[in-house]
Amino acid sequence: MNRRVSLGQRLRYGFDKSMGAGPIALIGWLALISLVSIVIAGLFIALTGVAPEGSGPIGFIEGMWESLMRSMDAGTMGGDTGWGFRLTSLVVTLSGIFIFSTLIGILGAGVNAKLEELRKGRSQVLESDHTIILNWSPSIFDIISELVIANASRKRPRIVIMANKDKVEMEDEIAAKVGSTGRTRIICRSGDPTDLYDLSIVNPQDSRSVIVVSPEGDEPDSQVIKTILALTNDPRRREAPYRIAAEIRDPVNAEVARVVGGKEVQLVMADDLISRIVVHSSRQSGLSAVYSELLDFDGCEIYVIDQPQLAGKSFGDAVQSYDTCTLIGLCDRKGRVYLNLPMDLMIPRGVKAIIIAEDDAAIRLASTVPPVDETAIRPHQPIQPRPEGMIMLGWNRRGPIIARELGRYVAPGSLLTIAADTPEIEQELASLPPTPNLTVEFKRVDTGNRAALDGLNVAGYDHVLVLGYSDHMAPQPADTRTLVALLHLRKIAEAVGQPINIVSEMTDVRNRELAEVTKADDFVVSNKLVSLMLAQASENENLSAIFDELLDEQGSEFYLRPVADYVAIDRQVNFQTVSEAARRRGEVAVGYRRRRAGEASLRGMGGVVVNPDKSVPLSFESSDRVVVLARD
Repeated sequence: MNRRVSLGQRLRYGFDKSMGAGPIALIGWLALISLVSIVIAGLFIALTGVAPEGSGPIGFIEGMWESLMRSMDAGTMGGDTGWGFRLTSLVVTLSGIFIFSTLIGILGAGVNAKLEELRKGRSQVLESDHTIILNWSPSIFDIISELVIANASRKRPRIVIMANKDKVEMEDEIAAKVGSTGRTRIICRSGDPTDLYDLSIVNPQDSRSVIVVSPEGDEPDSQVIKTILALTNDPRRREAPYRIAAEIRDPVNAEVARVVGGKEVQLVMADDLISRIVVHSSRQSGLSAVYSELLDFDGCEIYVIDQPQLAGKSFGDAVQSYDTCTLIGLCDRKGRVYLNLPMDLMIPRGVKAIIIAEDDAAIRLASTVPPVDETAIRPHQPIQPRPEGMIMLGWNRRGPIIARELGRYVAPGSLLTIAADTPEIEQELASLPPTPNLTVEFKRVDTGNRAALDGLNVAGYDHVLVLGYSDHMAPQPADTRTLVALLHLRKIAEAVGQPINIVSEMTDVRNRELAEVTKADDFVVSNKLVSLMLAQASENENLSAIFDELLDEQGSEFYLRPVADYVAIDRQVNFQTVSEAARRRGEVAVGYRRRRAGEASLRGMGGVVVNPDKSVPLSFESSDRVVVLARD
């Protein structure tokens, strides 16, 4: 049965709806009330003839004007005379005070609401050719720092960040931890990157590239995959492919992320990347500096660039055709990467060169190829691999990956001792697949206790790996415990009178300077490496494939080998001669490591120099190493 609604109820309902429409509707109602009151006052003055003493009658238009002035400014009626006119002006002024005070309140509330909306970071971004960072993690500060360096030569560089975090908090943290961003402007927005409406706020359709970091919290990979899905399957997305660099922690989720993102996404397997670099660095002292240099925008970088003049040359001749950059491989038309190809392979047309250079502007063939000192080149003498002893101090989720990777590289009969005191480690070790070349043993030890470390005979191992307890502690306490273990190891090395080859994992890059006093050989700063990789991948669509090849035991890898095995060290030789010695072994020389007492390390790289000028004469000693790209 329909209930009858009175006219009054309908009018009240209509009024309620109009009032709920926001500040604009309220201002409209006030304007209408003001107009009505002014018209009524003007009519009253005109019809009754009230006027200030000594003046003639006031007409309707003049009466409206007098009423308007008194409603806007209460002080206007101060000079009125005649009680009839004064009373009329008083009524008009009181109504004006009510109307205009309400108007000011509405305007103030509207402005505050708009400021609050801006503070929440919900306004639309209208930038173009910008880099978008989605989600929030400790890696974001290093990513921004690297992108600022990469954007130094760009016009109007912009970085837009969206995360489930307060906009002001994001801006404050970036200002505190990144500092000056030069010409690059940082724009923060609050929202859910997996929500299509929120995602549209950062304008991905006009973006240059998108970086999806792994957020803090439970199931971060699910968040990353959903974000990629929202980007690539948005009905309003652009036709041109996106350039997406995404961080995935668990390799199990990589296949799903690739299915969702297709060719538009480059995956950075965070734990896998760090674990592999830890393994490589533990077996090749100084290698972490090589990877850091290639991933850092502030030094030499890897470029994939057209070099048509190489077509028809052998790969070996092409390697020797540059003097200020280093050719390390080729990329075909389908984007497949090939590093350290056979030296007699003829380079076809249409492929791109993979080159290490200071800047893309520096990539050019040498006008004059530096000479090679044939008498300085040493014959190749293969080295037979031997069993190795390794000890891992500490444990986190990357421990099983590191153990598995070590088993792929070591010779039969090698031993890995794991010493840690985390509760679930025995269950994780039990699930490790068997490796024929590596025996794994476990000892429950407090790695921060000097007496416990003395009982392990650490100096008797070939390699020592120190992992942080990052799964069970916050970054700073975890790094503090790592630093304590490193200090104990330094004292042990001094006590036995022999160096210990140590590779340490640090969570916070700021703690690396503190760790340098422990004299460890390499520091693998976890968040820093992931940040560098994501930043580089957002600018280079082939970088992920290149590093997959570099860190794969079946592909070509970087090695630091005695320079005396390649060239004579009793004289000065240029790096072109070292490069030629490596070429004859089927390797590409990309740099060297020289440590001299009293010499400052260039950019904190432990004496490692990548992509040196091949024409400059160099003096080497027996302890120096050459960095080569080789298959074994």
